[in-house]
Amino acid sequence: MIRNFSDLEAWQQAHQIALAVYKITQKYPRDEIFGLTSQSRRAATSIGANIAEGFSRNTKKDKVHFYAMARGSLTELQNHIILARDLGYATADICSDFFKNSEWTMRLISGLARSASDKS
Repeated sequence: MIRNFSDLEAWQQAHQIALAVYKITQKYPRDEIFGLTSQSRRAATSIGANIAEGFSRNTKKDKVHFYAMARGSLTELQNHIILARDLGYATADICSDFFKNSEWTMRLISGLARSASDKS
C-alpha cells in the first residue's frame, strides 16, 4: 500500500542513489567542491525531491511534469558520473554499479509518469 512518497520504489531507489553520490563525491579532489561535487550532489538530491513533489500533486499534468524533472536530474547526474570517471575521480566499478542502479531508477520513474498520465 502506497500512502506516502517514501513508499514508492522509485523514491527509495533515488534516495539510495543520493546517498551513494554523497559517499562517492567525498573522494573527489578538494578543488571540485564548488564544481563537480556540488553539481552531482544537487542533481542527486533533485531526483528524489521531484518524485516526492510529483507524488503530492493533484493533477496528472503536474505529476507527469515533476516525474519528467526527476528523469532530467537523473540524466544530468549520469553525465556527471561519466565525467568523474573520465577525470579519474571514480573507479570503473563504482560507475558500473551506479549505471545499473540509475537505469533501474529511470525505468521506475518512467513507470510513475505513465501511471500518472493514464489516470483521469
